[in-house]
Amino acid sequence: MSQTTAKDVLLYVPNLIGYGRIILAILSCYYMPHNYVAAGACYVVSGLLDALDGHAARYLNQTSLFGAMLDMLTDRCATACLLMTLAMFYPQYAFWFQMSTALDIASHWLHLHTTIISGRTSHKAIDLSENPILHFYYTNRLFLFFMCAGNELFYVGLYLLHFTAGPTVLGMSLINLLTIVSTPIALVKSIISGIHLAAASINLTSLDAQQRNAAKSN
Repeated sequence: MSQTTAKDVLLYVPNLIGYGRIILAILSCYYMPHNYVAAGACYVVSGLLDALDGHAARYLNQTSLFGAMLDMLTDRCATACLLMTLAMFYPQYAFWFQMSTALDIASHWLHLHTTIISGRTSHKAIDLSENPILHFYYTNRLFLFFMCAGNELFYVGLYLLHFTAGPTVLGMSLINLLTIVSTPIALVKSIISGIHLAAASINLTSLDAQQRNAAKSN
């Protein structure tokens, strides 16, 4: 059996999909300030491909540490860029967009870093003994999709409302309605991010303690 090389991993199908997501995300950022149709289309397609690369990784047995990092960073950077744009469009709420960005990046980064040094291949590989909320969040794919999609819908809705109210339903803007409906989902997602951060901090300090105790016993 031939040995897997770094080039092989770089050319894994899910990673190729990930590169496509990055290109779409960059295009979305370019169009965000002035062309909401192009920006929205690129952003949404990039997000939909997020589900596809995961299925491809499992189906083709091409999961990798690089792929997990690529996936997480693409998600975080794309959302952060959207929130930067929202901070420009709605300067009176800039502080909350800043805090949302900081919490999202910090919690996911620390969580992924902890899971990798613990010997797992993905931040979605949650041990049964860990936080039950995070366990449910990552093992129930329907709930995970619902929360992520609802969170993105909230921010995309705010973005679109800067340009257009869209079609009306029962005399109310459809985009405004979807934004209002997705607001509690975004709030719950932020709470989960806070739990992410706390759980990852506890896990990482536990690893610190284990290493120090192991060093003392040697």
